[in-house]
Amino acid sequence: MSQNSSASFGRRTLLGGALGVGAAATLSACGFAGGDSGTSPSASASLAPAAKAKVDGDLVYFNWAEYLDPDVMKGFQKEYGVKIIESNYDSYPAMMAKLNSGNQYDIVFPGSKEVAQLKAAGKLQRIDKAQLKNADQVFGVTKYFDNPWYDENSDFSVPFTMYKTGIAYRTDKVTTMTESWNDLWNEQAKGKIFVLDEADEAIGMAALKLGLDINTANPDDLAKIKEALLSQKPLLRGYSTDDINNLAGGNAWIHHAWSGDFISLVVNTVDDPENYAFIAPKEGTPIGSDTYAIPANAQHPGTALLFIDYLLRPESIAKNIAYLGYPMPTKTGADTFDKITADYPETRVAVSDLDKPEVFKTQTPEGKAARDAMWTEVKAS
Repeated sequence: MSQNSSASFGRRTLLGGALGVGAAATLSACGFAGGDSGTSPSASASLAPAAKAKVDGDLVYFNWAEYLDPDVMKGFQKEYGVKIIESNYDSYPAMMAKLNSGNQYDIVFPGSKEVAQLKAAGKLQRIDKAQLKNADQVFGVTKYFDNPWYDENSDFSVPFTMYKTGIAYRTDKVTTMTESWNDLWNEQAKGKIFVLDEADEAIGMAALKLGLDINTANPDDLAKIKEALLSQKPLLRGYSTDDINNLAGGNAWIHHAWSGDFISLVVNTVDDPENYAFIAPKEGTPIGSDTYAIPANAQHPGTALLFIDYLLRPESIAKNIAYLGYPMPTKTGADTFDKITADYPETRVAVSDLDKPEVFKTQTPEGKAARDAMWTEVKAS
């Protein structure tokens, strides 16, 4: 089964399990509430002095559930004598809604698109790289992350993981896959198909199937995407970001899935990995990256900096890659990722992939509203 002693439940599951004094808060998916200004990533960001890396309180932590190795988190608590008070979200819109409503967290894990939105809204603290002893793990390694499109000079975020979105399926249940996004309309798996419960991912998948831009907000394009998604609904079991548990538990035979979650499934979760496969559809796959960031209203930014630096230690990187199944754009860790993905090369993501057009970008407020409205209509139909 697993090379780890305990099963990992992946990047996107919402299972809770606080490590500190606060119980993990289960947040329902909800729409993004404000903060999407449509301005460039360099606009109107917080200019407050950067914090110093020192213990200034317990760490209030907000992330996808099970999105770090628990042993790494326990190690940080023991070394610095602090507690991690954990809350979780099950979608980026849920995360953004909490941040925009004023909830206070010391560290969050936004995707690149969300970093751009939060930075433009002045909701992130500047990170002084000189406070990170292990900054050379991620900075000075690739030009992309030294100056990414979403955060000029990486002043307000630190690179974490990279991923692609594809299709995971049960090879012992489905025999008619075509390595296309059309496989999410497979009649053989009717009632056993899940699509990720995120607007960008669902819209992006349908857009690629139709040969459209995954970031489109064109009304004609959105009408075509809506029609495609509605045609799919009679075949679906549902919309869910819990791809690992749906597949492992037998609820899903075909699942719209994140690459690292698939690796966590076959490496750390199931006893019969030969019955599962991952497809990177021939029409193209969405590519993305996640980050570490400190909210502008964080009460313990010094502890957050120590935590980021702890996660950048080579031993922490190796443990988290093995646990999560996602690559990290770091100086070390490549051997660990190559080893666990040796039998699944279609899940691999390289920094060069982030320059492809299949990366989710920010839209104008009008474009985002149109995409969100269409997705709401699809789910309600």
